[in-house]
Amino acid sequence: MRSNIYKSAAQVAVFSTIEKGLSFLYRIVLSRIIGAEGLGIYQICLTVFAVFLTAASSGVPVTVSRLMAKSAAKNDLSGKHSAVTAGIVCTMIITVPVALVLFFGRDAFGFLFSDPRCMDIFVILLPGLVLTAIYSVIRGAFWGNKQFLPYSVIELLEDAVMVICGVMLISSAPDPVTGAEYAVIAVVISYCFSFVVSIGWYLSTGGKFVNPKRQLRPLVSSSAPITAMRTSASLLNSAVAFLLPALLVAGGSDNSEAMSLYGIAVGMAVPMLFIPSSAIGSIAVVIAPELSENFYRQKTAAVKSDVEKSINASVLIAAVIIPILFALGRAVSDFLYSSELCGEIVTYSSFIVLPMCVAMMTNTLLNSMNCEKKTLLYFSVGAAATLICIGVLTPFIGVYSYVCGLAASNIISAGLNLRLLRKKCDGININKFLAKGVALIAVSCLFGWLSVNLLKNFVNSAAQLAVALPLIILFTACAAYLMKMYTFKPIKKIISRE
Repeated sequence: MRSNIYKSAAQVAVFSTIEKGLSFLYRIVLSRIIGAEGLGIYQICLTVFAVFLTAASSGVPVTVSRLMAKSAAKNDLSGKHSAVTAGIVCTMIITVPVALVLFFGRDAFGFLFSDPRCMDIFVILLPGLVLTAIYSVIRGAFWGNKQFLPYSVIELLEDAVMVICGVMLISSAPDPVTGAEYAVIAVVISYCFSFVVSIGWYLSTGGKFVNPKRQLRPLVSSSAPITAMRTSASLLNSAVAFLLPALLVAGGSDNSEAMSLYGIAVGMAVPMLFIPSSAIGSIAVVIAPELSENFYRQKTAAVKSDVEKSINASVLIAAVIIPILFALGRAVSDFLYSSELCGEIVTYSSFIVLPMCVAMMTNTLLNSMNCEKKTLLYFSVGAAATLICIGVLTPFIGVYSYVCGLAASNIISAGLNLRLLRKKCDGININKFLAKGVALIAVSCLFGWLSVNLLKNFVNSAAQLAVALPLIILFTACAAYLMKMYTFKPIKKIISRE
């Protein structure tokens, strides 16, 4: 069973890494063709759209997965089908009216955007609100049934469709605003694709839509706190999209310059910090159903083991990524975006990755253990810290205020989540591994900094990446192995099983 978890996690991680890499390359293409201003408009439209999508469905997939795991523990097949149907009913009750109101009342909702050009582009996304909300429920069904391969393939193909359509469309865009509009059309096309394929796969593999009544109440009860937390996250991003450009304008920038600064910080630099999210998400997707089953069956030792290994994995992932971003942030940004500011932001904010990885993983673990209300509270405290940092610090440090807010939010969430996990899983031991992770980050960052500073006197950014990147990865991997932070035992298990 444990080797199956390793194999599934590796499988999801590979597909997710390819998907994130594709999205990252697409973002580079967008920045090159429609510029920082167009990218900023595109980012704002997606950010506001994410608020409504999150409010409609974000807690449902996780809850559907957990209810299916609970039904599986009781050998209740009908309960699994009922959970999926209840999820679709809930999302449609919310998304259809919201999409109609926003479309026909668009003139009344212009206040959602700091730039008036965004509204006409935003309404193009509305059909995707219903489609992708339903797909998110089917995605939860994939998790609950532990069908990680079809889930991974559909996610990757959805991104591929968006990239192919997007590149074809934006290549003919005459200006940044039209380019942002074409990029949004590509997003809607990709949503249509994933909706059709996921529904077809679910039905063809024995999935059914049955009476949802028995699972509606537990679904709403469990999903509401998760939805509230993730909606708050989307609202936070939307508030940042409105507040940060407005404060930059108040500080002396014109509208286009403020939008460009926002595009660089939020559209170029910060996504690099989320590079580990594909690996963290892969582990979380696989471990959540397993942890829920063990939790409901009261397998205390198994729950403790799952929690420790998951948190340790998040620390190790952060320890590998941070030295790369710290040492090569400027070289990557210069090579990809020709942006000095982007490079500075990535370098200075690279250390946020550690609390970010821990916060992401611990959120999933706690939600799998029926602690949704607590994680919502902790997130709210972190979100308040982010807004305070932006409101107070922007006049003094510009877009770096968002970086400070991001750091404060993740440190608070990670700390509070770990505190609660220690209460839920008495005896978990993560302090030693965390200390090793911090030491590994310090040593590897020093090695990376020395390597890049030696190279930059002789070669350009591309050559620095080609030489320093494998060196930093190799050094970090060797140091982590010597510190006994990982072994090759899981890989041996997978190979021997094959």
